[in-house]
Amino acid sequence: MSDAVGTVVAEQDWPAIAVELAEHGHALTGPLLTPGECREIAGYFAEEHRFRTTVEMARHRFGSGRYRYFTHDLPPVVAELRQAFYPNLLPVARDWADKLGQAAPWPDTLDEWIAMCHSAGQRKSAQILLRYESGDWNALHRDLFGDMVFPLQVVIGLDADYTGGEFLMVEQRPRAQSRGYATTVPRGHGLIFTTRDRPLPSARGWSVAPMRHGVSVLRSGTRHTLGLVFHEAT
Repeated sequence: MSDAVGTVVAEQDWPAIAVELAEHGHALTGPLLTPGECREIAGYFAEEHRFRTTVEMARHRFGSGRYRYFTHDLPPVVAELRQAFYPNLLPVARDWADKLGQAAPWPDTLDEWIAMCHSAGQRKSAQILLRYESGDWNALHRDLFGDMVFPLQVVIGLDADYTGGEFLMVEQRPRAQSRGYATTVPRGHGLIFTTRDRPLPSARGWSVAPMRHGVSVLRSGTRHTLGLVFHEAT
């Protein structure tokens, strides 16, 4: 792993991020990538050999826009970011599982966890590069591909010259109306968010608060984002 990427991720304010995740189910990081690195990653979208499949969202009624799943031969910076985030997200994942009385099957290293996903039949890369143009959007959803799920994932903003396109999260609260969040992800910054649900304090201890995510309508410009998922797809 690149010392630069590993150091940048490790130097984030992880105690503050953990608090923000506990309170809202998502948290912004500080800068992770330079503008040049963002342009480089966004440029991968045109290099078809890097991807195992392309999804036209309108065709599947997922929204509007395109996204592409990388092959397992990830660009080094993408692989390095994923490796660097996993050990920092792992304590939060285990803490949430403990609060909810759920199993915490995630081992200490990402490589071990990916091997477990493969053994369970989830063998495809779930790392994703998305592109939205004016009028595009993404319906609320969850990135679940099987029984092997890591409860947190990361999206990194790669562009700055666009309007709209906020990252949306909707939380289903027990015995209450749903609550929504809209976040602009600055270029080079990351947004860590829950894959499926988060623990919510209740009178009886902890309740499960299911959450979904999406993207609001892009009003102008082009918006590329890199998605880091810590489980594999089927």
